[in-house]
Formats: sequence, C-alpha cells, structure tokens
Amino acid sequence: MRGHRVVVTAPGQVELQWIDPPQPQKGQVLLRALNTLISPGTERAFFLNLENTDPEHPFFPGYSFVGEVIAAGDDVDALKMGDRVVCRTAHQSHALVDADACLKVPAQVVDDEAAFFALLAIAMQGVRKARIELGESVAVLGAGLVGLLAMRLAQLSGGVPVIGIDLEQRRLDLAKRVAADEVLISDHSVQDKLHALLEAAGADVVIELTGAPAAVVTAFQLAAVRGRVVLVGSARGLTDEVNFYRDVHKKGLLIIGGHESTRPRQENSPGYWTPLREYAVCLDLMARGRIQTAPLITHRYNWREFPAAYAQLANWEMDALGMIIEWD
Repeated sequence: MRGHRVVVTAPGQVELQWIDPPQPQKGQVLLRALNTLISPGTERAFFLNLENTDPEHPFFPGYSFVGEVIAAGDDVDALKMGDRVVCRTAHQSHALVDADACLKVPAQVVDDEAAFFALLAIAMQGVRKARIELGESVAVLGAGLVGLLAMRLAQLSGGVPVIGIDLEQRRLDLAKRVAADEVLISDHSVQDKLHALLEAAGADVVIELTGAPAAVVTAFQLAAVRGRVVLVGSARGLTDEVNFYRDVHKKGLLIIGGHESTRPRQENSPGYWTPLREYAVCLDLMARGRIQTAPLITHRYNWREFPAAYAQLANWEMDALGMIIEWD
C-alpha cells in the first residue's frame, strides 16, 4: 500500500511525496485520509517563511485531519476498523498516529465539518481566555477563518454585541450572515465608529485575529477602560509605535497572550483546557448544530491539486477561507 504526503521543500515550494505507511504497533492506529483542511494564516506564513516562523526544510504542513481507521495495534480497544476520527497530523493520504490522540467523529458531523475541529479549537482557546461575561461587548479584529469562528463562539459565550472588524467588506458581509451582530470596516475612523455603535468608549473585550503587527495597536485603542485584549493572531513582525502609557497603562487593560501552545496537556483549569477536551467540545458543538462551518468552505481540491491550492494561498486571495483537500 502506497500513498502520498505534502512536503514543503523550500520557501514557496511544495510537492507531493510518495510514502509507504507502516503497520501500527502497540497503541497506534493507521488512518486513511478522508479530507484535510488548510489553515490559511499559519500554513501560508510557514510556506512563505514569514517573520516569526523560521521553519526547517523540508517540513510537512497541516494539522486538521479527518480519517478512517484501517488498521490498529492489538491493544487498541477504543477504536475499531471503519471509525471516523480527527487528529492533528499533516496533509497526507495515510497517517500512523497514537490511538489516544484521536477523537471519534459524531455521526451527525460530516467529514467537511469535522475538518474544522483544530481551527475551531484555536478560536475557542482564545475566546475561553477572554472570560466573557453575559452582556459584555466583544470586538473581533479579523474576519478570516479563525476570526469568524471566534465571533460565533463569542456569541455562544454571551457576548452582546459581537462586532466583526476587517479591511474587506466581502468578509464582513459573510461575518454578518453567520457570526457577528454588527460589522465595521477597519479604517482610520474605526475607533469613532465603534464608540458610536456601542455608545461607550470601547469594547469590553477585544480579540485580535489578523496576525498583522499594526492591528495590535488598534486592538489596544478599541478596548474600553479596564477592558481585556486577547492576542490570538500570530503577529508576523514587530509592532511599531505602541504608546503603552496611553493605550494600556492608563486604561488599565488586561492583555492576554492567546497562543494555542499555552494550553495544558494533562488537566483542565479555568480558562485553560487541554487540546483533546477542546476538540471534543468543538465536535459536540457541530453535532448539536450550534456551529455551522459549511458557509465557510470556499474551495475544494483533489489531493493531486495541492500545489495549486498553496499557490492560491500564497497569493492571499481574500475570497479564500475554508480550503478543503479531498483524499478519498
């Protein structure tokens, strides 16, 4: 049995590589891929070797994998042949992984929905750290894929209103349909527009999800006195001209680093849940219909077309959000 995996051989260069999947050993399962989801911001940054990435080449991108169990170690009891599962592994036709790193996909969740589990969890851990109280106003900077998911989770957490902010009107139109109560174009007057909308001097919670260094300053400025700012977007460079006295110190802001790597591995604590527990919540929310991801799918590719998908990603087309790779 032979298969393929995606490999980035150098900045801006991607290809498909033959693999010979090994048989599972103790505690392992062999998965046949059904689909994977491209993470637009992170995968593009590492593909192009943007600031704050510095990957070693070659590397194997991707971490949103939906597959079917086709073989298992003798001691694996929790999974059986034919089970659909999700796990964090790269774009590839077959994956050998630890069984306890997989979660079964509920019957109500189709493969396309399940592929969003990892990106939904990235949004979730940022929203969880914000500790949103019922009725607090929430502004989300960035209406990309994770930003849209964060808006919806902020609504589920009791944020009122949830306001999406972005440079692109097309993305804001989608946000208004699926995830946001209000939307605002990010321009030189966005602070005044937010104040007028809220009839207050800023949002209680601001979640930054653009990855643009300059947006960090905007996030500080949009937050209310004693507000909370969660930095979830991985800034690709240095942020210039931050007036910490004016925008942070004098306002008494609480700034929270929202990188997913800070999640605990063993036990949950308030605001910090383990990855597997959050993945399970994501699948449950999708199974119950509280999160709909179908409107976020903009492109589908057969696995053979993966280089074309990354070419589109490198061009940073604003219409590209959910990019599904079909392996079946």
